[in-house]
Amino acid sequence: MLIPVLIVLSILSVIAACLLGSTAIGIDRVLAALIGQGSTGDTLVIWQIRLPRALAAYTVGMALGMSGAALQGLLRNPLAEPGVLGVSATASLAATFTIYYGLSVLSPLLLPISAILGALAATSILALAATRSQSVVTLILIGVGISSFSGAAMSFMLNMAPNPFSIADMINWMLGSVANRSFDDLALSLPFMLVGMLILLLKRRGLSALTLGDEAASGLGLNLKHQRIYTVLGAGLATGAAVSIAGAIGFVGIVAPHIIRPFVNYDPARSLIPSALLAGLFLTIADILIRILPTHNELKLGVVAALIGAPAFIWIAMQRQAENG
Repeated sequence: MLIPVLIVLSILSVIAACLLGSTAIGIDRVLAALIGQGSTGDTLVIWQIRLPRALAAYTVGMALGMSGAALQGLLRNPLAEPGVLGVSATASLAATFTIYYGLSVLSPLLLPISAILGALAATSILALAATRSQSVVTLILIGVGISSFSGAAMSFMLNMAPNPFSIADMINWMLGSVANRSFDDLALSLPFMLVGMLILLLKRRGLSALTLGDEAASGLGLNLKHQRIYTVLGAGLATGAAVSIAGAIGFVGIVAPHIIRPFVNYDPARSLIPSALLAGLFLTIADILIRILPTHNELKLGVVAALIGAPAFIWIAMQRQAENG
């Protein structure tokens, strides 16, 4: 029942995202616009603004939620997520680099492409490390190093930005948002997300075996090296594509799997799909709240996700510490 309920709630959240905004639109007008029978204004708002924005928030959440669940299963650590392994930070660094040198004005496609290439670069480093080390601690440390370097490089570019406009663009990207996203943005990034999530789903049974420990998993016939490589690759592709649409959005990859885990008997393989659905639902609702809150400046999605996710992260860490004594 968990997955069907989440699917229904997800559909309702996307419909709500079409209805709600700075100006509410009735359900009859939304339905008319969706089938091409509405007014020009309603059709423009639904098809050009609200629907692509809602789908962008939902797909980004799905990619981050499934990636977080997979990485937590791989590393057997509930605090692992794409941000911890440096994939999100490297994707953001590549996007910021494109903005800093003005390359994004040459073509609107260069920004998302650079983010995906950045994520793939980090993924390649992690995949290479996974082939040479059997230690998950080493992978985490390498990820922390990649994330720290990317953060420092972004700070350097902000410090050396040639004008306030470049600073504003880079800050907006770093804060995370799905405002003004189009179906073209989705069309570019969605294939990478789908490939990444498909890889994770195909390798989900190995995540269940890893809950028994490395030796027991090897005894069951699991190739640990291949499991690590494909999980890191899948998470990297999905996360890079997500960052290419929304920028840096953290913590959703931790919170969603943590909520789902008790409902699937703490089985990492069974948590992938519901974690993706819940994370997509979470980001869609968060984006609706951003649009209807009467604030002078629109809040950024990454900021709202962090305000909710950071306390949850601290609580999970404290709970884990208490369990370990």
